[in-house]
Amino acid sequence: MVMVQLKGIHSVKAKGRTYHYAWRGGPRLQGEPGSAEFLHSLQRAKEPSERSDSTKFASWITRYKSSPEFQELAESTKKQWHPWLDRIKERFVRLSTRQFDRPQLRSDIRRWRDQWRSTPRTADFGKQVLSRVLSFGVAEGALAQNLCKGIPNLYDGDRSEIVWEEADLAALCRSASPEVGYAARLAGLTGLRTSDLFRLCWSHVGEHAIEIKTAKGRGKRTALVPLTSECKSLLADIPRRSTTVLTNSKGRPWRGFSSSWQKAVKDAGLADRDLHFHDLRGTAATNFFRANFTTREIAETLGWSEVRVERLIDCYVRRDDILRDRIRRIEEVQPRSATGGET
Repeated sequence: MVMVQLKGIHSVKAKGRTYHYAWRGGPRLQGEPGSAEFLHSLQRAKEPSERSDSTKFASWITRYKSSPEFQELAESTKKQWHPWLDRIKERFVRLSTRQFDRPQLRSDIRRWRDQWRSTPRTADFGKQVLSRVLSFGVAEGALAQNLCKGIPNLYDGDRSEIVWEEADLAALCRSASPEVGYAARLAGLTGLRTSDLFRLCWSHVGEHAIEIKTAKGRGKRTALVPLTSECKSLLADIPRRSTTVLTNSKGRPWRGFSSSWQKAVKDAGLADRDLHFHDLRGTAATNFFRANFTTREIAETLGWSEVRVERLIDCYVRRDDILRDRIRRIEEVQPRSATGGET
């Protein structure tokens, strides 16, 4: 293999791997240093035309795709983001990075996002991807600001009135198969993500808690869900037919749960309630909150960051519950009044 001098080349170490770039903020080099692939990509990067591209916003989309930040995303996430990165490049291909430092461009970004205004979550998702590219440009020194910050989302994430109630779960379990009912009840008691719930194994169930490493998110966390008497009772009812706790009617790990779920919701007469399976996390969060769990304790239970838990509480926990909790905490620290004065 040919030896190559790495002078001028920008190297970045991330999670045990080393990535090489033609220069700081430049394109990522392919192959191992000294290989033919590496030398060829270095030669292409050093061409004047490539250097001039650094002033074009489109080149930063390409660089983001080859960056460790993007490559370390889950494969499912990258699959979702690639079409949006292509749409962003197509829309803003003529603009320079300098133009993305002008606040006036925010109105252009809003008009681009509003193409999908009829589906607010889709529109917000597109803005999220663009925001990530802009943040990458800021981190690399190509941009001074992220213009997506300050543009409000279209989708109203407040689902505090859409938390599953006991009556809803009871109606669902009456009309659904036992297997779908087990999944719904366990989701409402544990607050686990859907992906974690369906890969939950009996080996994750201990004497006092369910302990499982979360499958998503940066830096794997461990969910530690206390085993209440209700949760223990449910687990005792679920037949052990596989290594996974939840199975389909054939005793195999679930495939195609979504279609079975939609049918169960429809048969239970709940289709018009806009109740989603992942809203059962809100039921769990509400119950944890009512049990006086702190944000940190809920984060440790769900295996999430405290910031994400605060968002979950804002999204699902009803205003009256939040106010009652604040009143309780105020009264705990204030001296109690007694007849004739304070004690």
